[in-house]
Amino acid sequence: MRAAVGSAAHGKFTGNLVDVTTGMISREIFVSDEIYKRELEQVFARAWLFIGHESQIPNPGDFFSSRMGEESVLLTRDRQGQIHVFLNTCRHRGMKVCRYDQGNTTIFTCPYHGWGYATDGKLVGVPYFREAYHEKLDRPKWGLVEVAQMENYKGSIWASWDPDAPAFSDYLGGMRVYLDLLLDSRDGREGDAEVLGGIQKWIVPCNWKFAAENFVGDAYHAISHRSVDTVGIAPGGKGRTDDGTTRPKRYAVSFPDLGHGTNTTIQMLENEPYTPIYPNVSELQDYLKREYEERQQRLGNMSRLLGSASTIFPNTSFQPRQPRTLAVWHPHGPTKTEMWRFVFVDREAPEKLKDLVRRYHELSVGPVGMTEQDDMENWVYATSASAGTIARRYPYNYEMGLGGGQPSDFPPGLISDVPSEKNQRGFYGRWAEFMDASGWSDLYPKRVGR
Repeated sequence: MRAAVGSAAHGKFTGNLVDVTTGMISREIFVSDEIYKRELEQVFARAWLFIGHESQIPNPGDFFSSRMGEESVLLTRDRQGQIHVFLNTCRHRGMKVCRYDQGNTTIFTCPYHGWGYATDGKLVGVPYFREAYHEKLDRPKWGLVEVAQMENYKGSIWASWDPDAPAFSDYLGGMRVYLDLLLDSRDGREGDAEVLGGIQKWIVPCNWKFAAENFVGDAYHAISHRSVDTVGIAPGGKGRTDDGTTRPKRYAVSFPDLGHGTNTTIQMLENEPYTPIYPNVSELQDYLKREYEERQQRLGNMSRLLGSASTIFPNTSFQPRQPRTLAVWHPHGPTKTEMWRFVFVDREAPEKLKDLVRRYHELSVGPVGMTEQDDMENWVYATSASAGTIARRYPYNYEMGLGGGQPSDFPPGLISDVPSEKNQRGFYGRWAEFMDASGWSDLYPKRVGR
């Protein structure tokens, strides 16, 4: 079967490029310049995007340089302690007003012509304001461009350029439960995580959607990680989960009406005894055991929900189990992605544990991590194959698990036993809706998931 490459079917831009009813996805969506340019406008200029974490800007004057699509943005904390997200471009001639990754300042001074902006975005310095502008420049009008909406969710900062976008809580929907596993402490205290150290950043010649779909719920690619399984780099050793459990059950969980999804792992017994993790580090065992037991006491049956690789549409993925990481797949073109990795730990965790988490992160994910290298090789070649003159005539197959899945309260969402490609179909179905929608009225309220 060949996939239609055109854009006129049924009056929709996506046409037959994405067909979730049959599970056929055209390779064209991974390599087309036209499609990519439309993504920037239809998806990245509308959706809620992850910016950073408040722990990265704890003090007035702190800033962190982030991205939204291809746009450089600044996450700042102003002199009054308020958090902002601004477009990192001078209103005079467009130069970046900040070229540092992170730091503290009172004023961002454009290195081109010297316009200066306070950390609340106000234009406070204009060379020759009196002589050349005759004090008539409307400075309040020419401050930094601020995002239309921003949300601080348990310390994580999200933003959207679209003033008509739904509230972040509505956008997140039932996926909130799984994001909480990353942002809450290991013993169940709300929003008690922090970002550990700096951010790993690297560029890969692949389409951003391959990474996002991998984390939205691809439990089918275990063959890629056989080398990692053989080495057994997990904190508890080979064959044991990192949360000390030995009898987990894994489900594919999706929210296709929103595009989010996860492969979540569930502990089979509510009161399963603690099994040591990092068993060779004896000085941590009392802390880890107490943390595990407090989690069970605080969360009850919900403590069984351990989580796994997850994606919040469009390009934010995370893993709430060790190492607790969040990845953002920043697009740089249809075949180029800048990958960012954040590591999360409990604020009150012992320094010894933070050091172990950091080391495990380096072994597992990031540009030199064993697991990430496996995945990147797949994504790079899949992107290359999508551009082949002959290969691009044939669609990718996402048929696995068609017709399966059922609503569930535990775990929350539309679930099925893995492996299934229900999550990927939900992701691409939502992508197509964004690409075709003329406004948010076309996207909310949504139908029941596929």
